[in-house]
Parts: sequence; structure tokens; C-alpha cells
Amino acid sequence: MKKKVAIGLLGTVLDAAKKRNRWEKWRPTVSLFQQSDISFDRIDLLFQERYARAGRKVLADIQELSPQTDAAEHLIMLNDPWDFEEVFAELLSFANAYPFDLEKEDYFIHITTGTHVAQICLFLLTEARYLPGKLIQTSPPPKECKEEGGSYTVIDLDLSRYDQIASRFQQEQLESQAFLKSGINTRNSHFNHLIEEIETVAMRSTDPILLMGPTGAGKSQLARRIYDLKKMKRQTSGSFIDINCATLRGDGAMSALFGHVRGSFTGASHDRTGLLREAHKGVLFLDEIGELGLDEQAMLLNALEEKAFRPVGSNQETHSDFQLIAGTNRNLWSAVHKGAFREDLLARINTWSFELPALKDRKEDLEPNLYYELDQFSRKHGHKLSFNKEALGRFLDFALGPDGLWASNFRDLNAAVIRMGTLSNGGRINQEDVIKETMRLKKQWHNPQASHSELDPYFSPEEREKIDLFDQAQLAQVLAVCKECATLSEAGRRLFAASRQRKRTQNDSDRLAKYLDKFKLKGSQVLRK
Repeated sequence: MKKKVAIGLLGTVLDAAKKRNRWEKWRPTVSLFQQSDISFDRIDLLFQERYARAGRKVLADIQELSPQTDAAEHLIMLNDPWDFEEVFAELLSFANAYPFDLEKEDYFIHITTGTHVAQICLFLLTEARYLPGKLIQTSPPPKECKEEGGSYTVIDLDLSRYDQIASRFQQEQLESQAFLKSGINTRNSHFNHLIEEIETVAMRSTDPILLMGPTGAGKSQLARRIYDLKKMKRQTSGSFIDINCATLRGDGAMSALFGHVRGSFTGASHDRTGLLREAHKGVLFLDEIGELGLDEQAMLLNALEEKAFRPVGSNQETHSDFQLIAGTNRNLWSAVHKGAFREDLLARINTWSFELPALKDRKEDLEPNLYYELDQFSRKHGHKLSFNKEALGRFLDFALGPDGLWASNFRDLNAAVIRMGTLSNGGRINQEDVIKETMRLKKQWHNPQASHSELDPYFSPEEREKIDLFDQAQLAQVLAVCKECATLSEAGRRLFAASRQRKRTQNDSDRLAKYLDKFKLKGSQVLRK
């Protein structure tokens, strides 16, 4: 039979009870020798020199209880028992010097005593086999029980247990990934791998996350799910604050993001907190971050690096510690090249970047997402929505075929389900409903005017019908260039780069202003804010 050896730290409070009533108290190290079903051949007790008297008294009491047990003391040097590095180094030094004999002795590492830091270090050293034994933990008896010894638990850190823990950990990871996908059983391998990586990053990092992809690819929903997952795992305590940067213009952008103090500008009748401050200890989602002006980009960069900023009109810094998730459907690297986006900000937010694929690039996921949309409609309206068999087959044939362009990705799919669900009778979508919807989608996707989205902010559909298609195409290109430029001169130089070389006078801004005036547009309306 192998000898049993206990190794542990002196409990400077519980072990070293007052002399006159120490046998009436539960003492964790002494209790090891008050158990009826386990005995030890040796106790190696570690303590600091200033507690030597108490330590030796505990060893004497142990030998009184168990005369056959050898008692050995080991002095350790600890200036601060709460200093993790110091405690770990001292216990590692003890482990390296200890003459373990695994053929003749079994070792039990007592983790009930010592500071929490010491207990963690003993666990880690045992896990790593620097202390090649099992963990043993003692517990006091219930108040109504008169036995002094209490109970003990042996924790065997063998590989089979770790396999079970690893299996449980893997299951939790899968559940987290499913949560990020809103429970949708997606089939696209590229997308599933992307979500695996996002889940890992979300759980381990608080650095900025950049979500790229076309409009409607699911960036906003994924950002919210990342926050919800971190909230569930108690990794964030603040709020989820989101804003579409395309809605921020001029002075209002600074105020919305960073706040302002009363009287800082006309109309500032009261203080405003600002979105960055509201996101303190939480997550700030800036969708379409490429639409931010250069001044706002500079302040955002400073806020990310310093966790501090000054509200508009204030001399006092405001602090906010938040995680940034940014979304964009623009090529930010191209924007940097054109001077429309700060290179240093892109470097800061590009620590973790993920590009979400368009729906047309993961059509095997269309069917499970269709069922998700049906379920969402059913929940919202309080009655079940479904297809009949023929209608489902017809819709999927269209959706997965060459006519299924899904230009706005999941927004198109969501809108299609809403329309069919609203027009269906008794919550059952039939072939006629599908035929009407597919015709609507085809017209929408193949409408030549629909491609000129640059015109949408400036003209109503009725106004746009009065503009020739030729002029629409040209005007859309002009507006796209203006949107990336701060002045008419800058935009004019780019638009008239070839013809301006042949002119004696190169008044590009005047030339561009006259062109815009044909459509009743002003430079202040179309230039980058």
C-alpha cells in the first residue's frame, strides 16, 4: 500500500484557534485527521516564520490525534499573501524542491486554507502536475451536528474529468454560436466558421469589432446579439447604444456623439450626455461608420485610445469605457486612399474585422432564414403563418434561382414574408400569393431607376420620373463624387479631370454649381458634411 501524504497551508485564523477552546472549534487542517474513513502517514504543513509557533502547535495537535502520522514543517517567504505572482512563485519553488516519490506515496493537496490567491495557485500547480496529486477540500460540520471533524471531498484532476469539462465547454460554445445566429440552423460553411470566430472574439476581447458587408446582410442584428451574449455572460454591465452615422450631419453629429454643455451653441438650452457617455461599461454600435466626418473621426479615435473626450463647449473631460462595434458597407481602405476616412482610426477599429456575405452568396441559408422570418411574423401577429406545399416549392425555386437577386439581402426577405403574410388568408400562403410577390420582387430588382440610389435623398419618385434615364445615370455619378468631397472645387477637379486640361480657365466649382442648379441642387446639400 502506498503511503498517504497531505500537503497544505496553515490556516492562520481557523487553524490557530485560541488555546483554551481550540478543541471546540472546527479547524480545517486538524479536521483531516478527525475523519473516520481516511488517514495520512505524513502531513507537510507550509507556513510563514511569523506564524511558526501556531504552525508547530497545529502539528503537535495532529500528532496527538494521530500518533502514527509524521509531521513536517516547511517555512515559506511571503511578504504579501494576496500577491498572485509572489505566491505562485513561492509555491512553485516549494514544489520543485519537494522529493516526490510517486511509486511509494499518494499526495493530497489541501486547498481549504490560505488566501483565495493561495488556493488558486495550489489548484493551478496541481492541475499542471507540479504538485502530482489529488485535491482535498475540508468543510465544517452543520451547526446542528456535534462532530468536530466535518467532512472532506477529494477532487481527482484526471483526464476523463477534463474530457467531460471540455465537452461541456464545447456545448456552451455551440449554444453561444447558435444564439449569435438567432437560433437559425445555417448551412453555409463559410458563414458558420465566421460566427465561430466572432463568438470566440466576443467572449475574449473588448477591442473594437468591425462588421463589414452589404446593406441588409445582418450587421445591426449581429451587433445586438454580440451585446446580448456578453450581457448574458456578465461581460458587460452597461447599455447597448446604436446609431446610424449616415443620420449625423454637421454640428449635430458632434453633439449626438460626444454631448454638449448648455449654451455651447445656438439652441443648446440644456446639457446633453452624448452617445459615447451613454455607452459607458456597455457597447456602442456605430453603423455606417464610414459616413462620419473627419472631425468626428478624430474625436472618436481619441475617445477609444484615452477613454476620455470633451463634450462640445466643455473644458472638462468626460470618461467613458465602452466597447465599439462598427458597421460599414463601404470600402474603408478606399475611403482612406481618397482622404474620406482617417487611416489611424481604421487601424484602431480593424483589430477584429469580419465581412458578412451577401444572401446571394449563401443561398443554402435562405430556406432556414425563411422559416425564421415566418416564425417572427407569427410571434408578432399572434397566429401561425406558413406556406402550403406547392407555394413553398414555388417560392424556393424562385428564391434560389437566377431571378433571386436579393439586392437588399435579408431586408428583402423580411419584407417579402411580411407582404405575403399580410395578404394571405387564414395565415396560409398559397401559390397566388407567391406569384404576386415574385413579380413584385422582379420588378423591384430590375427597375433601372432603382439602381440610382444616390438620387433618393434629393428627389421623390414623382420628381425622378421627370428626369431622363440618361440624366439620372449621370447625376447619380456626380452626386456620388460630391458625397466624398468637402468642396465644390475638389469635386469639380475630379469630375472634370480630363476636359479641364483643355481649358484656359479652370473654374471647376462654378462649372459644377451650374450643373447642379439644373436640378435645383446646391453644393451645401450634396457635399460631404
